[in-house]
Amino acid sequence: MNIVGIIPARMSSSRFPGKPMKDIHGMPMIGHCYSRASMCNILDDVYVATCDEEIYNYIISIDGNVVMTSDKHERASDRVAEALIKIEDNRKKKYEIVVLLQGDEPMTTPEMIEKAVNPLILNNDLDITNLYTKIDSIQSFEDPNEVKVVMDLNEFAMYFSREPIPSRKKGCDVVPMYKQVCVIPFRRDFLLKYNSMAQTPLEIIESVDMMRILENGISIKMVHIDEDNSSVDTPEDLSRVIKIMKNDVLMKKYLL
Repeated sequence: MNIVGIIPARMSSSRFPGKPMKDIHGMPMIGHCYSRASMCNILDDVYVATCDEEIYNYIISIDGNVVMTSDKHERASDRVAEALIKIEDNRKKKYEIVVLLQGDEPMTTPEMIEKAVNPLILNNDLDITNLYTKIDSIQSFEDPNEVKVVMDLNEFAMYFSREPIPSRKKGCDVVPMYKQVCVIPFRRDFLLKYNSMAQTPLEIIESVDMMRILENGISIKMVHIDEDNSSVDTPEDLSRVIKIMKNDVLMKKYLL
């Protein structure tokens, strides 16, 4: 089974411009994301997809795989889909699973990627999975940068929101608090189908792409991990991740 990991990255983030190239222990953040994904044996190939020459030139400088994409994309999945077609044309092969990885989650591990992909390998009825993990503080639960998820009893997503769900305002202080971790494997054809779907009302309201899938009646299998894969959305997040990664065992294997 041919599986590709694609990391969309752009310099013009509205919340933190230039963040893919921000330094973390002597390497740009996008370099950490690429290096760690490349250590995952389940992926046949790993690419960065970007519209920025600075990112493109950096990945080339570390002998990485990179593809230039349009600067008109508003969603990561659109950039990944364009990159996928270009990669397949270049490599003269077709992938069966495409893993959307994040260029602002430098703590992603090969094990996380494997856990996310395995359900698609084992169950042909699934088109997409998402990772999720426990939220460990009320502050994070109420942080709009964290996408929360509630699931049914079989670990299929019921709803995603940037608001704290389920509610703690009904006299119940202890509620299940989980967040989406953005390692997202798609079956190839489903990724292209997803990108052809019109945006949906709740997707727009919640500002969460996965709502488009749920609103079209398609199941998203959630896969639990214990790790907290912190994303970098602000300079404060970057400082926190730098501290956390100071003693990162995986980083020592590729950062020489």
